[in-house]
Amino acid sequence: MNGGDDAFSCWPAPAKINLFLHVTGRRADGYHELQTLFQLLDWGDTIRVRTSPDGRILREAADYPVAEEDDLVMRAARTLQRATGCTQGATLAVDKRVPLGAGLGGGSSDAATVLLVLNRLWNCGLGLPALSALGVRLGADVPLFVNGRTALASGIGDRLEPVALGRRHYVLVFPELSISTRDVFADPDLKRDSLPIGLADALAGKGHNDCEQVVRKRYPQMAQALETLRRWGQPLVTGTGSGIFLSMESETRAMSAAREIKSLYNVRAVSGVDRSPLHELLDTDGP
Repeated sequence: MNGGDDAFSCWPAPAKINLFLHVTGRRADGYHELQTLFQLLDWGDTIRVRTSPDGRILREAADYPVAEEDDLVMRAARTLQRATGCTQGATLAVDKRVPLGAGLGGGSSDAATVLLVLNRLWNCGLGLPALSALGVRLGADVPLFVNGRTALASGIGDRLEPVALGRRHYVLVFPELSISTRDVFADPDLKRDSLPIGLADALAGKGHNDCEQVVRKRYPQMAQALETLRRWGQPLVTGTGSGIFLSMESETRAMSAAREIKSLYNVRAVSGVDRSPLHELLDTDGP
């Protein structure tokens, strides 16, 4: 494995989409109770890691506007280091492809990749439950990526039931804006009393996204994009963000639709997968 002092190793941090998102309640601590069906994607950021013996956690120059002290990759590394008493260090770099505020879990996935990879490279020996417990301190979506399985989620998104959806095909559309999760969940018009649905109904596509109406109201640009994209299918908002996805019947159709849409928006054809590409790579002892 190429994780020594003199070279970076490269690791995937896959994005996700929410096939539906029901807000089922609000807790006393301000967090919202949710039910959602996450599907992992075969596309996302790349995390580059170089370990060192000196205990320092460093970040290579970043091309995204997040301060180092707020960056989830740095916070993840320091959280793991403190929790395990590890004396090793690392230099981290993110090849950022997932737009900020898109609802695709980019920052959470980056953090999960750092936890999993440094746990391996530093020989910390933590299992997935312990890493998930560290991850939820960083963000509600981090355990999804730590566990690496497409899942039906409840609680604040941290109680996960793995689900097999098979390989699916999507077009992701990125309008040029970033949406604050905090602002969406604070909106007084957000519906907070949706009922949970059973797995069979979830798999049959009977859920909806409670955040979509708030996003449409707060961001007219999103409402316009959703209407424009109807000519290619049923556009859906993922999570609380500005990312929109269209389900397609095949990879060929997804690529064709992406070519047609790219004159209007930044767009990408992707596939949904049941198991994280990062976990597939870790199983092979790569890269």
